[in-house]
Amino acid sequence: MTVFDIKNFSVFYGPKEAVKSVSLKIKKNKVTAVIGPSGCGKSTFLRSLNRMNDFIPNLTTKGEIFFFKENIQKTNPVDLRRKIGMVFQRPNPFPKSIYKNIIWGPKINGYKCNWDELVETSLQKTGLWDEVKDRLNDSALNLSGGQQQRLCIARAIAMNPDVILMDEPCSALDPAATARIEDLIEELSQNYTILIVTHNMQQAARVSEETAFFYNGQLIEFGATKDLFTKPKEKRTEDYITGRFG
Repeated sequence: MTVFDIKNFSVFYGPKEAVKSVSLKIKKNKVTAVIGPSGCGKSTFLRSLNRMNDFIPNLTTKGEIFFFKENIQKTNPVDLRRKIGMVFQRPNPFPKSIYKNIIWGPKINGYKCNWDELVETSLQKTGLWDEVKDRLNDSALNLSGGQQQRLCIARAIAMNPDVILMDEPCSALDPAATARIEDLIEELSQNYTILIVTHNMQQAARVSEETAFFYNGQLIEFGATKDLFTKPKEKRTEDYITGRFG
């Protein structure tokens, strides 16, 4: 099943075209990596999928993005972001307790549920429950960087989304915490569609099933990760993954 059907989609910062007429389809319950050199439009593209770019002045778009066949430009952005969670480059827990971090989003969105159960389930899914179950009322800011990032993923899961967007979620973490997040991505892909922007090509190769290579705002190549890394169709893709530029 197709989750996102992106058709000739472009993003402009004023007159500058940052994403250039991108077309691709993202499949349900797959991990899709977006790779490319710095400034190539990866994060701009990712943030377009849940309209986070709406907050940027002078930004305009062309083309269409369909989310389960609905044009996202005709969808209420708040409703859209309930279904498409986001995890950022640096862990950004709220300056509240671990417990309140999990229930905050569902509560302000009017969800009705057993909060204790939601907290436990969300933390179980990210492997945090056993580490924090005895200190749920402690500040989330007291957690390690890796734990904070898993908490942010748990916070996204608590909203019961269809999709989780991850914008370089491991770039601020040490190798051990990175490995834990990568394992978590694999586990979560059983139930969620995941898109991850990463500057780390080895990470893309490890965690994703499909990969999109962006360069200078253009989608150069998109396909099965194994094929893209072992037998790329485009010379620019080959040059990038072999370290000739980037």
